[in-house]
Amino acid sequence: MEPGLKFFWLLTLSTKAFGDKQGVVKVKVEEGSDAILPCSLITKENIESKLFDWKKDGQMEVFLYDNGNNYNNGRLGQDDQFKDRVSHFEKELKYGNASILITHTKMADSGNYSCDFPRLRQIFHIWLVVDRDPQRPTLKDQSGQIRGAAPKPCITIVNNTEDGMLLMCEVFGAFPKPTLEWLDSDGNVLPADQQHDPERSGHYYVTLLITVTKRLRCEAKQEAIDHISYAEIHGLVYDSEKPNGTSGKTHQCTNGVSEEPSSQQLLTRV
Repeated sequence: MEPGLKFFWLLTLSTKAFGDKQGVVKVKVEEGSDAILPCSLITKENIESKLFDWKKDGQMEVFLYDNGNNYNNGRLGQDDQFKDRVSHFEKELKYGNASILITHTKMADSGNYSCDFPRLRQIFHIWLVVDRDPQRPTLKDQSGQIRGAAPKPCITIVNNTEDGMLLMCEVFGAFPKPTLEWLDSDGNVLPADQQHDPERSGHYYVTLLITVTKRLRCEAKQEAIDHISYAEIHGLVYDSEKPNGTSGKTHQCTNGVSEEPSSQQLLTRV
C-alpha cells in the first residue's frame, strides 16, 4: 500500500466584512484575492509593545506579534499554510490596530480566526469565507482515474459517550496533500484541531477526529487536480449498553486497510 495523507478597519475592494449578534465578524473574499481580517482594541491604546496572537480554527498559528517580534522577522512557529502570506499594519499599531492581511487567499484559508491579546484578556473572532474562483473547474471525484487522487475517506467510531461519538476520518495514499474537513448537514465546515505528520514516500495520511451527535460528512479536497472525495455518517445515537471506548469501523478503508498509519489528527467537539 502506498503511504498517504491522514486528516483592519480598512478593507480592500475585494473584501466584504459583516458582523453578527455574537460579535463575530465575517469577511468574504474570492479565491486568489487578498483579505484583511479586522482586529482593533476599543480603547485604541498603543499596542507596539503588546502581544497579540492570530490563530485559525483554534490551533493553526497564523501570525504572532510580541513587542515587535513577529513571524516576518525571524520568529519561528508559523503554520506552513500562512508563510510569506500574512502581514500586519505596523503604522496602525499605535492606534490599537492588530489587523492582518492575508494575500493570495486559498479556499483552505476559510475558517474561524481569533485575534487574542492574552495579557489584556481580550479576544476577537473573525470568520473568513473564501469563495471558489468561478473560472476554476468544478471539483469532482476522480478516484482511480488520477494517480494520487484521494480515495473515499474511511470513518471510524473511536469512542461512544453520552456527549456523542468520537469519530475518526482517514484518507490514504493521497498526493498532492489534500484538505480534509468535517461538514455538517448544511455544508458548514466544523472547527477542529489538527496534528501534522510528515509525508511518507511522497504521499500523505490525513486523519480528522470529531465528537458528534448528528449527521456529518468528511471531505477530502485536492484543488490542484480538481478532485474531491467524501464519506458520510448520520443517525448517531448514544448507546448506554456500549461502554466508553467502544469503537469500530463504520466505513471500510480503501483496499481493506486496517493498519494504524502515522497521521495528522483533527480534534473538535460540537
